[in-house]
Amino acid sequence: MQRILLASSLFVLFAGSAVWMSAQQPAADPEASRFTGQTAPLDAGGAAAGRRRFEPGARTAWHSHPRGQLLFVQEGRARIQKKGQPFKDFGPGESDFTGPDIVHWHGATPTSPLVHVAVGFGGETKWLDKVTDDEYAGRSK
Repeated sequence: MQRILLASSLFVLFAGSAVWMSAQQPAADPEASRFTGQTAPLDAGGAAAGRRRFEPGARTAWHSHPRGQLLFVQEGRARIQKKGQPFKDFGPGESDFTGPDIVHWHGATPTSPLVHVAVGFGGETKWLDKVTDDEYAGRSK
């Protein structure tokens, strides 16, 4: 009987210490299996995304975003120009970031429609003049 009591006591003591030890361990990071190295999520407050289709030759007016804009070309060809720079054309899978308060425009190329995803990072878009046909074609004013 003493052996059974001793064995039962040891079992309870062992089980109790295992529960206590697991309670003392920090919780496993659920993201540890998804990343290598130090990473941290950042606040996306104010971020908004939208998709838009442009027919060939369609484009925005000149504008700027107080916290910048990221464009992803999903289909077709995009034409993007930042004020004072030549325009650039982009294809599917390519992207472009325009920094805060940089005046720019974007749209489809003359011969291809465009579907793009635009990600803004908050704040009110400042709309300016329409892009002229000469500006769209890359000819100086």
